[in-house]
Amino acid sequence: MMTRTDLTAPMLSLPPVSRLVFAVAHKVMTWELRRQARRGIAKLDTHLLRDIGLDPMTAAQESQKPFWRD
Repeated sequence: MMTRTDLTAPMLSLPPVSRLVFAVAHKVMTWELRRQARRGIAKLDTHLLRDIGLDPMTAAQESQKPFWRD
């Protein structure tokens, strides 16, 4: 998995507008991945939640968060 530093290092040599577009695209990608993960958690049964170390209440709370919140 790439780290934030891996993604931002090549960005420093880009023109300012390109850096802005890249930053926006990165944020949207982060939001989409978070949304998909939360939808997936919402679909898991108790047995699978236990396998990944979550209880149903915590999973429900996480799946109800909006995509823009950590």
